Amino acid sequence: MSEISGQVPLVTLNDGTDLPAIGFGTYPLTGAEGEAAIRGALDAGYRLLDTAVNYGNEEEVGRALRASGVPRDEVWLTSKIPGRHHGYDDAIASTKESLQRLGVDHLDLHLIHWPNPSVDRYAEAWRALVDLRQQGLVRSIGVSNFTEAHLDRIIAETGVTPAVNQIELHPYFPQVAMRAANEARGIQTESWSPMGKRQAPFTEPAVADAAAAHGVTPGQVILRWQLQIGSLPIPKSATPSRQRENLDVFGFELSTDEVEAITELGRPDGRLFGGDPETHEEM
Repeated sequence: MSEISGQVPLVTLNDGTDLPAIGFGTYPLTGAEGEAAIRGALDAGYRLLDTAVNYGNEEEVGRALRASGVPRDEVWLTSKIPGRHHGYDDAIASTKESLQRLGVDHLDLHLIHWPNPSVDRYAEAWRALVDLRQQGLVRSIGVSNFTEAHLDRIIAETGVTPAVNQIELHPYFPQVAMRAANEARGIQTESWSPMGKRQAPFTEPAVADAAAAHGVTPGQVILRWQLQIGSLPIPKSATPSRQRENLDVFGFELSTDEVEAITELGRPDGRLFGGDPETHEEM
């Protein structure tokens, strides 16, 4: 981690750009209430907003950013290409449509949302992202929900390594092997559903005891664990107090034993749903 963006450190990516160490997930924030929640996150100090075509809220994200008064160059915007747009030309068009909905001239990070291997066009989408970056429409490019094999294929075919791989990652599904695979390739791991949503292990002794020891909440412990295992979490909350709480995780540090105890909560069936990238498809 390097410089500070407000109270949030910056993580340097393999392409030389950076991202705030914690982002704000915007799914499923839509409509006027969603826009207000996203603006609230900006007011709380978030500077990385994570959306996607399939979230159906890029317009709300753009409006919230403009209403916030935060300068565009102080905010990192992420969106994602859906499976139905994996063809090369479709991926180019999809990205331009995202820019139009967001009301901006570039994305700071653009990802392929799911590999959809049975369709087998994710390599085309990756080539499109490489070209979009060269054109300046996207600053950094990455993927989401890619396995080691998916990563190796697109790297081999283009010579370009993703800057980010955003994956399901929380205490019940700590993705030890996938994090190691990303790290070996110089890819930053991002965590979606970083607390585990409805299955959040707030009452597990490994989490609750650490929260008591440090005088923080269980949610703060989990987000701190994410940072210390080298991942970039993107929590979502529409509650202003929780938004602020989720950012306030830089004033304490978990011990090695505490980090390991939380990681050991992992379960073979820890996924939130059947989101195995080898079989799950999202168009």
